[in-house]
Amino acid sequence: MADLLIALALLLVAAAATAAVAVREPARQALALSLLGLTLTLLFTVLQAPDVALSQLAVGSALTPLLVLLSVRKARRRSLDRVRAEKEAEERP
Repeated sequence: MADLLIALALLLVAAAATAAVAVREPARQALALSLLGLTLTLLFTVLQAPDVALSQLAVGSALTPLLVLLSVRKARRRSLDRVRAEKEAEERP
């Protein structure tokens, strides 16, 4: 029974990792990364490593996707600011 749970958890991790790599939009990538973190947490729990599972839950499922989303947001904002500045510069005589 334990081997079946480990195999199922590994399949879930493989599917979540594939989804995280296959998604192109950054916001959806962050969501897929969070899902990958949750499946890894499940795997570590099944493998009886609760300390590693708790660390993965905090870092892999919450902090890393949050940092990705914040970075994407800041990059998009800088890009928009640059475009606005270029338009204003062109409008000035």
